[in-house]
Amino acid sequence: MVRFIDYRYVRLLSCMLAFGSFGLHVNAQSTYQPYSYHFYQKLNSELYHLDTRYHTAVKPMIIDNTLRLRYDSLMQIGVRERSSWWGRKLYNEHLVDIKKDDHTFYADFLPDFQIGRDFAGDGRTTWLNTRGAQAGLTVGDRFSLYVNIFENQAMFPGYLDDYITRTTVTPGQGYGKTVSETGKKDWMYTTANVSYTVNDYLNVTLAYDKNFIGDGYRSMLLSDVSSNYTALKLTGKIGNVQYLSMWAYMLDPMHPRSSDYWVRLGDNWKWGAFQYLDWNVNNRLSVGLFQSVVWGARNAAGRRGFDFNYLNPIIVLRPVELTNTSSPDKIHLGLNTKYKVLKNMAVYGQFLLGEFTASEFFGGEGHVNNKWGAQLGFRGYDAFGIKNLNFLGEFNTARPYTYTHFDPVSNYSNYGEALAHPWGANFREFVGILNYSYKRFDFSFQGTWGQFGTDPDSITNYGKDIFKPYDTHLRVYGNYIGQGIKNNLLYADGRVSYLLNPKYNLRVEAGGVYRRHSVPEQGKHHQTGMLTLGLRASFRNFYYDF
Repeated sequence: MVRFIDYRYVRLLSCMLAFGSFGLHVNAQSTYQPYSYHFYQKLNSELYHLDTRYHTAVKPMIIDNTLRLRYDSLMQIGVRERSSWWGRKLYNEHLVDIKKDDHTFYADFLPDFQIGRDFAGDGRTTWLNTRGAQAGLTVGDRFSLYVNIFENQAMFPGYLDDYITRTTVTPGQGYGKTVSETGKKDWMYTTANVSYTVNDYLNVTLAYDKNFIGDGYRSMLLSDVSSNYTALKLTGKIGNVQYLSMWAYMLDPMHPRSSDYWVRLGDNWKWGAFQYLDWNVNNRLSVGLFQSVVWGARNAAGRRGFDFNYLNPIIVLRPVELTNTSSPDKIHLGLNTKYKVLKNMAVYGQFLLGEFTASEFFGGEGHVNNKWGAQLGFRGYDAFGIKNLNFLGEFNTARPYTYTHFDPVSNYSNYGEALAHPWGANFREFVGILNYSYKRFDFSFQGTWGQFGTDPDSITNYGKDIFKPYDTHLRVYGNYIGQGIKNNLLYADGRVSYLLNPKYNLRVEAGGVYRRHSVPEQGKHHQTGMLTLGLRASFRNFYYDF
């Protein structure tokens, strides 16, 4: 069945590429830029300026002529004429850098070497040993290919070590295994992205990658928290309207394939269909509508493959399923908005609806079927008139049992991690981030404080764990955010880096992390206080603030 579906994807992609031969000509080269919050915030002065009208919610972005000037300036930070080959490769260029009239190619070695010490926790020495490589190809002004691969070993701080040991998942990077009694972890990580710009109105992308929808640090709709997954994306743009339709194939290690005999059959799989319609009403206001459908490869009736009914890319495809408690699939509807209140600042928000019963939603009695998440934030650039001082403030919350399903195979997750917020559900959170760049130096500070409710045992379900079926809830009425055993989490992260080569973000970086997780009812708390130093490269987003 999987092989059959893959061929269908290939045929669909081939049809789209063939169709593109009749399209309009694109004048500027398109470049894939992996999503990293700390790099993308450097585009704020273009993306969120009052005089521009960009579609800012869908990431990663294909850098085209609209952002080319700002992007190229970031790729030239600190670059100057150098006579030696070593000097050019270390500071100015890709390791392999070929530029011809009809194509370009680059390749790099990507180190990520860090060493640190946890002074507030168990006193362990932490380290990361990552050897990676990337390559990128463009042909003409329409086609681009990007791949990377990383081989990793690490000793993580205690709370991350416990998480990886328990779940066998390295956050955002797939399968992670413990390879020694000391707790050393070992894993691999790869990304691949093929993009074809058919014409001025359509881009087709086939990728093993992550996706993000929103204008904040978090996304309550679709985030890059989980590991990579395979997806086919069609992104169309006409005038002030952008439309994304995506079909995804994801893995589910939480429900492995079974056999009557002891045979290693690998992880189970699941499918997802996602649509997002974004309308730039004017230079200030943007409104976006979101829909997702997730279904497992099996249910009570047996095995399922890809449901071709979901190839229909129409937004709000089957909203009737929101009130159909016997549906085997999980649908979410969402709203994403942005408003530029000042020349250098925008407010943004999201609202996700997992289930809706009007009388209970407005009744205020905490009905279990009131499953929703919300976000409200602001972000901007050049704060207090200081050039390149970017800022963000954000509040996120989700009611108990949001993102869950009566069949946990169809919950809102990929590879054992949430597809939205890393805390799952039943939480409230505040995030503040400052970034400042001066020549080759980058400074960043992030502070997070939140509360969430956990379960006292594996049987009880207060609604935070999205991998438990929601029909095991404790009560129908009286549910509230933070119910269960109350947890408080404080997380602070500060970094200073010196950029060596902007082409692949090679830098020397020093950082500090403080994390305090407390459970007042039980008189428990755990602290992590780390200092780190490393030589790092690449543009990647990983979330360790949970």
